[in-house]
Amino acid sequence: MSANPSPTYVDASGQIAGRLCSKVSKLILQGKRVVVVNAEKALLSGRRATVIEEWKGKLEISSRVNPIYGPIHYRTPDKILKRMVRGMVPHQVIKGRAAMKRLRVYIGLPESLASQKLSRFEDAEAVRPIPVYTSLGELSRNLGWHG
Repeated sequence: MSANPSPTYVDASGQIAGRLCSKVSKLILQGKRVVVVNAEKALLSGRRATVIEEWKGKLEISSRVNPIYGPIHYRTPDKILKRMVRGMVPHQVIKGRAAMKRLRVYIGLPESLASQKLSRFEDAEAVRPIPVYTSLGELSRNLGWHG
């Protein structure tokens, strides 16, 4: 794998989260560093009420013995997006762990990255009108994120 010194900067606003994550996971598995900004503006398709209820149902899953052992449910958009990428990477093997270290996800656009050229994935663009989708920021606020 080649060490790429300059990371790929990706703007998640107006892009379908699942398709975006599949593209990002492929890049980090190839050995490239990827920085995703505007995570709260990534979109989930489906009826808003259904999407929110599904995610609230996931929050109830925990360990019977002690909830500290159970799955950790993130509520912030950046960690939700990072977890979606992790689901597409073999994170339990060395190659996957190394790939996940090459990924950075941010809420909004940090001042230090304002001058960078942001790329977008054509395949991940939302084709229907934006109100049809649910943004990760809106989902996070419904799950209890105060951002």
